[in-house]
Amino acid sequence: MFEVIALAIALSMDAFAVSIGLGSKGNVKGLGLKAGLYFGTFQALMPFIGYLGGRGVLGWVDAYAHWIAFGLLALIGAKMIYEGLHEGIEEDISAITHKMMLVLSIATSIDAMAAGFSLTLLEVEAWLACLIIGVTTFACSWVGVLIGKRSGTWLENKAEIFGGVALILIGIKLLVM
Repeated sequence: MFEVIALAIALSMDAFAVSIGLGSKGNVKGLGLKAGLYFGTFQALMPFIGYLGGRGVLGWVDAYAHWIAFGLLALIGAKMIYEGLHEGIEEDISAITHKMMLVLSIATSIDAMAAGFSLTLLEVEAWLACLIIGVTTFACSWVGVLIGKRSGTWLENKAEIFGGVALILIGIKLLVM
């Protein structure tokens, strides 16, 4: 269960970082709830899709599954660290619409689909893991908007880097299991 909670926190860092950027835009009445619902829902659904895909190919790649999961988590982690070290798209956002939230939700959760493959290797119910990921992302997104409103974007990149490092460490743990 520790791995699932660590995975949930690491995956939610993308949405947390974007939420900080959104919160820094000013008028955020209701935005915390909106961000939490959008990001939490997509972060819960995408790993489940990845899990189902992983279950479909697990028989073919069973001997290499730990290496594949490590590779996916390491790539996602490295991408998050890279993004944390560079400017994000959040600075270009001028209006927070439902369409824009949908696009951001999909963009921040694509990585979670790939990470969902690693759920096939953990001894946990996939639906429970995805629920934990969704609830964690909901909470992190809500808090991210509040932090962005109060302090601006100074924490945004640090969250991305933290999430990336955590994903790489989870991948290493899966490799040595």
